[in-house]
Amino acid sequence: MTDGWPTVRLGDCVVVNDDTYSPKEAWPFINYLDTGNITMNRIAEIQQLDAAVDKVPSRARRKVQPGDIVYSMVRPNQRHFGIIKDPPENFLASTGFAVLRGKEDIADTGFLYWYLAQDHIVEHLHTIAEHSTSAYPSIRPADLEQLELRLPPMGEQRRIAGVLGCLDDKIELNRRMAETLEQMARALFRSWFVDYEPVRAKQEGRWSPEQSLPGLPAHLYDSFPDRLAPSPLGPIPAGWQVAALGDVVELVGGGTPSTKRAEFWDGGEHCWATPRDLAALTSPVLLDTERKITDAGLARISSGLLPEGTLLMSSRAPIGYLAIASVPVAINQGFIAITAQEGMSNLFMLYWCRMFHEQIMTYANGSTFLEISKANFRQIPLAVPDAAVVESFDRVVRATTEQIAARARESQCIAAQRDVLLQRLISSPIWQPLSGAAR
Repeated sequence: MTDGWPTVRLGDCVVVNDDTYSPKEAWPFINYLDTGNITMNRIAEIQQLDAAVDKVPSRARRKVQPGDIVYSMVRPNQRHFGIIKDPPENFLASTGFAVLRGKEDIADTGFLYWYLAQDHIVEHLHTIAEHSTSAYPSIRPADLEQLELRLPPMGEQRRIAGVLGCLDDKIELNRRMAETLEQMARALFRSWFVDYEPVRAKQEGRWSPEQSLPGLPAHLYDSFPDRLAPSPLGPIPAGWQVAALGDVVELVGGGTPSTKRAEFWDGGEHCWATPRDLAALTSPVLLDTERKITDAGLARISSGLLPEGTLLMSSRAPIGYLAIASVPVAINQGFIAITAQEGMSNLFMLYWCRMFHEQIMTYANGSTFLEISKANFRQIPLAVPDAAVVESFDRVVRATTEQIAARARESQCIAAQRDVLLQRLISSPIWQPLSGAAR
């Protein structure tokens, strides 16, 4: 495909860091993007700062135009980059980014983004970063500028960027829809099991038999009591019990077979999860893992292969990554795996752990980093609902979780197609930096 495309230096077809904010401009507010808050075109957070009240970071200097690329100069393998399609007013990016824009009539910025997003480009830039003299692995804008690529005509660039962008947009749509579904499940959990809205509605006469309210179908009327009662945790629905987590769930940990023994890893077919796998998720469903282990490796993990539906919670560095395994999976020592006993539900426990994260943290300890042991986790008290209420919640949220998983699987397939197309549409065998770029 690249036959006849001229080879160009990236620095000859982009504008880099062309506009800087000065405090003398005195913007009354700033929308600020830090390097850790964007990953592979997904923005996690934009900080909204009131200049009169908030401390504005000294690194909030890079002005960004719609359609610009922001590319983190620190640890390129973490992929903190993306296209800022529709920046809010008074938007600034950290000086830890390089801001790039294709030169008019020469290069399409979207095409350049996909060029820079290629695995081998990221790996190459990370190699440069690891040999830098900085306190942490980093690159310079000049390292980007020295890259070479084969540049098609502008029309072809736009078509390529359009195809890849459409696939990426579909992945983003799935992510947002899954996020909405999860928010609905969280709201239902809070209503039933934190705010006790069904009980209060009955107690106050706002809910009557054969009447349906939002989130309260009529057939559940008799499942909820009509008053709150004192408990060691404060008022809870009458008839519900306070118990320790260890009384309603079973817990196991994991392990790591020796990474020096190839027979534990080479050709492995069993999923083996680390907290890093959960950190990369955009929904609370684990479909796959970065590494696989063999039967011999699995035999070295006492908890073995955990069944589909198991709830995984990272127990250290950090505590509280959560996911339901949608495949059988083995785990490393950074997890507590949770299986509900009769009358309880793994999905109830997923949202309980999310809602009561701060309480879980009070049971953690450690000098180097906080960790929660299985023994401490078992001691945490909770209000245990009637089994019929838990079953009703599980039934509703299971349907929601299946929809979330379906969208995650679809996005996984689309991402694989996108990555194959990326290599075919932007095949750039010449990508090494020009001579003189060594640091």
